[in-house]
Amino acid sequence: MSQKLSPSMQSLKSLPADYRFDDENSSIPRKGGLRNGVSGQADTAAGDSEDSPYSGHGVSLEEQSLTDDVEPGAAPMPLPHSDERRWSDTSAYARKKILQSWVQLPNGNWELGKILSTSGETSVVSLPEGKVIKVISETLVPANPDILDGVDDLMQLSYLNEPSVLYNLNYRYNQDMIYTKAGPVLVAVNPFKEVPLYGNRYIEAYRKRSDDSPHVYAIADTAIREMIRDEVNQSIIISGESGAGKTETAKIAMQYLAALGGGSGIEYEILKTNPILEAFGNAKTLRNDNSSRFGKLIEIHFSESGKISGAQVQTFLLEKSRVVQCAEGERSYHIFYQLCAGASPALRERLNLTSAHEYKYLGQSNCYSINGVDDAERFHSVKEALDIVHVSKEDQESVFAMLAAVLWLGNVSFTVIDNENHVEPVADESLSTVAKLIGCNINELKLSLSKRNMRVGKDTIVQKLTLPQANDARDALAKSIYSCLFDWIVEQINKSLAVGKRRTGRSISILDIYGFESFDKNSFEQFCINYANERLQQHFNRHLFKLEQEEYIQDGIDWTRVDFEDNQDCLSLFEKKPLGLLSLLDEESTFPNGTDLTLANKLKQHLHSNSCFRGDREKLFTVVHYAGEVTYETTGFLEKNRDLLHLDSIQLLSSCSCHLPQAFASSMLMQSEKPVVGPLYKAGGADSQRLSVATKFKGQLFQLMQRLGNTTPHFIRCVKPNNVQSPGLYEQGLVLQQLRCCGVLEVVRISRSGFPTRVTHQKFARRYGFLLVENIADKDPLSVSVAILHQFNILPEMYQVGYTKLFFRTGQIGVLEDTRNRTLHGILRVQSSFRGYQARCHLKELKMGISILQSFVRGEKVRKEFAELRRKHRAAATIQKQVKSKIARKQYKSITDASVLIQSAIRGCLVRRCSGDLRWLKSVGTKPNESGEVLVKASVLSDLQRRVLKSEAALREKEEENDILQQRLQQYENRWSEYETKMKSMEEIWQKQMRSLQSSLSIAKKSLAVEDSARNSDASVNASDAATDWDSSSNQFKSQTSNGGGARQRQQQPMSAGLSVIGRLAEEFEQRAQVFGDDAKFLVEVKSGQVEANLNPERELRRLKQMFETWKKDYGGRLRETKMILSKLGSEESSGSMEKVKRKWWGRRNSTRY
Repeated sequence: MSQKLSPSMQSLKSLPADYRFDDENSSIPRKGGLRNGVSGQADTAAGDSEDSPYSGHGVSLEEQSLTDDVEPGAAPMPLPHSDERRWSDTSAYARKKILQSWVQLPNGNWELGKILSTSGETSVVSLPEGKVIKVISETLVPANPDILDGVDDLMQLSYLNEPSVLYNLNYRYNQDMIYTKAGPVLVAVNPFKEVPLYGNRYIEAYRKRSDDSPHVYAIADTAIREMIRDEVNQSIIISGESGAGKTETAKIAMQYLAALGGGSGIEYEILKTNPILEAFGNAKTLRNDNSSRFGKLIEIHFSESGKISGAQVQTFLLEKSRVVQCAEGERSYHIFYQLCAGASPALRERLNLTSAHEYKYLGQSNCYSINGVDDAERFHSVKEALDIVHVSKEDQESVFAMLAAVLWLGNVSFTVIDNENHVEPVADESLSTVAKLIGCNINELKLSLSKRNMRVGKDTIVQKLTLPQANDARDALAKSIYSCLFDWIVEQINKSLAVGKRRTGRSISILDIYGFESFDKNSFEQFCINYANERLQQHFNRHLFKLEQEEYIQDGIDWTRVDFEDNQDCLSLFEKKPLGLLSLLDEESTFPNGTDLTLANKLKQHLHSNSCFRGDREKLFTVVHYAGEVTYETTGFLEKNRDLLHLDSIQLLSSCSCHLPQAFASSMLMQSEKPVVGPLYKAGGADSQRLSVATKFKGQLFQLMQRLGNTTPHFIRCVKPNNVQSPGLYEQGLVLQQLRCCGVLEVVRISRSGFPTRVTHQKFARRYGFLLVENIADKDPLSVSVAILHQFNILPEMYQVGYTKLFFRTGQIGVLEDTRNRTLHGILRVQSSFRGYQARCHLKELKMGISILQSFVRGEKVRKEFAELRRKHRAAATIQKQVKSKIARKQYKSITDASVLIQSAIRGCLVRRCSGDLRWLKSVGTKPNESGEVLVKASVLSDLQRRVLKSEAALREKEEENDILQQRLQQYENRWSEYETKMKSMEEIWQKQMRSLQSSLSIAKKSLAVEDSARNSDASVNASDAATDWDSSSNQFKSQTSNGGGARQRQQQPMSAGLSVIGRLAEEFEQRAQVFGDDAKFLVEVKSGQVEANLNPERELRRLKQMFETWKKDYGGRLRETKMILSKLGSEESSGSMEKVKRKWWGRRNSTRY
């Protein structure tokens, strides 16, 4: 075989019977004809003669010869055929292969042994522990090669037999690989510990399909992808024994769906339903610490975009008897223990709660806790979940009150009141607490528990109850309250998760239902559970066996029919009318005097000829189920099937003041009013449901099967490796029993020989037709499909072409899907690259245009700013020079005047005093001497000196005062300069705003003038012409309009109106600018003191600024409206001529400016 196949092309049935590839990259086949000395009959008994690629005809011992390296006494080795001698390098492997076989030990377990020798019909086998045993050769089962150890799909096993499957599952289980594929079925082995296979990293890996190993995530991913692709509802059916991990598997699948379809927030509510349903519907059993005592179907709805839009929960057959009765070592429902352990002190006081061991319902099993589980913490999680699903605090209080009432009902005791064993309840704490919690009268509660009103015709007879009857009435009330409470909670959850108008019809249903059960003592619950599993097994068979083979035949493909075991006979035993198990059970339940023994006798009498039924002693009978034989004991069958609650108890609940008991009573009355199927009404009494439990459960199963029949199913089989819930322990017998019960081996056998993937011609051609190189527009879908298969070189044995569909072996469609995805991704990359190139070119053009425009605008703006800045600088310098010179002159004049005044005062004083002294000297006769000098007395001179000193002191004081005045004058000058700076900044801001408006107005004028000139003249414009002047443009426009006529004159009328509007805006702008400028100048003069006015200049300046802002906003709006109108008027002109005119205008503008 020279052609090398890809991994997806490899299939066990596609290869020759004598060869198989070692791996996906190797082209060296293994010799399948090299077999042990076991006869062909032994291979057939092992169930692999027609499926294994190693199933070539055995070689007789006479034709075999020993090789050099074979141990003495070992089985001789067959020689390869003449055309296979080139593969002689595989002889060592072949010798090793033939020596490996499975041996069944006396305890039922299988061991891998080595054949030492074979003699006749016996063989000597060496076990791994060194023990050598002698066995019959026909009992040896061939083993798979070591290279197939731990394969993730049982279909890949060369020898598909029970020990090989057990070994493969055990091999993977020891490496924490708990998931294994069995064709279309996922086998999940409970690890009883945390394994690192979950979390966001794994969810992302399976979402991107970067991990293809078996997993619950892979099943959920396939379901949601097929739902979106095929627009068909999907279902994930999870089954298995109690303790196999069904509940956890369902939660993992919901977690993946919530991660992929989340975003609206409702996925969080869906996940939070799990702790609520587990608390109220799960309990500890001898086999499982968290056993689901009910079945549930969670239907998750999706929107058109693939997001979760809502969900609905449906439950089946809650085990109500566990409320009042528990076996030793088991517990009642978790919520009771969680309430007793986690209730707050205030809640405990309101409900009168005590510890769990003080309640008879909880104490009869002597088991109050679970290792590693904190009931108080779980209770807080339940309360949080109830808040998330929108159960109000008041309703939560009512729910806890009903739970406490059920517990206290179990403590209600009775006392005998007469010789006929009639009883009445003891009026103790239990009775009063129950009456308080459910809100009823204590006397009415006593009457309902001790008496019964029987209606005979029009008369009513009061019947007193005996002690057993009273206990049954009490227990029936407790079971009914809890059952109705469970249904009410499910109803509240469905209201919270309601889809409403968002329903699109797309959904994925997850079925978590009890698996097949067979105990030492099997009662009514196991009877119903196993009946449900028979129904599910038939659905499983129909999907994987019957419908598959029927579809092959109907589509006319080459297919050899494979026989399989059907369970229709067992289902007929249950459902046949009028002599089926359910019919006979309902019939016996209607008889007042019917007992469990009479029921057993009736079953044996009518069903003894049925091959699936066998009657045993007394109350025992055996049913041959698909999974095996189960012996049932009819004790309690009739009572549990009737499930009676007398009308007195219903009336008691309806009279309660609490709303929950009233709702329970109305619900039970509505059920009793449903039409009766068969004679199920018991004369003289009143029961809460006129349909028996078995009949109602049968109807629920039919509805469930109908819903599942409209979906594409995905099966997950959960397996429990041991009964002690210990990690790492693998019990072969227990696992093998479960594999047989769920039909895994049959699934693999038929799937390996079949075509699990099928696609219609139209859909196949529509999905993969674009991959063809040639044109397919004029071809029919069948021709297109065949062309696709030939183009991709899919081997003929890998597919079959039917009348309406194409059938593929496992993995073949994946090759086309990968090619399709790669092609689509390539197309997207090409499109993205081309669109990116176009966008970059367009962006480059825009950037160039924007750069040119910005350069013109920024140049003009900078030039204007520079001119304005230069003008301001010159004006500021002139103003500063004038102000400084004026201040200096004022200071100089004031100092000069002060100095002259002081000097004149001092000199006058001195002169006056000197003149007085001279007159006195003359009067006393003083005479001048010969030299003409005046002689003055010493006293007069000293007096003059003192006066001079005083004058100098006064002069110094005046100078100091003058310095102080100069300092104050300097401070005033500084303040004045600061104020001038602020005024200048405000004036600059105002001038900028005025310039912006003026520039907008001028641009509008010029644009209008240019458009007018372009529209009326085709001649070139002279660069030196002052065409930009508004007045000249207006005159030119007027002259042109006056010279025009006819249609052209009518065309220019809107433009003349635009010019008039622009003119009015310009006049208004000049007037307003003059007014605001004058007002601002006046306020500046008032502030500087140049003008006197009785007003606050700062407040008036702010008011003037507000008026200016208001006018500016209004003026800007009118200016924009005018520009829009003008742009509309000018839009009729061609873009080329406008662009040419604008460039000429910019040139004239720049040349004029420079």
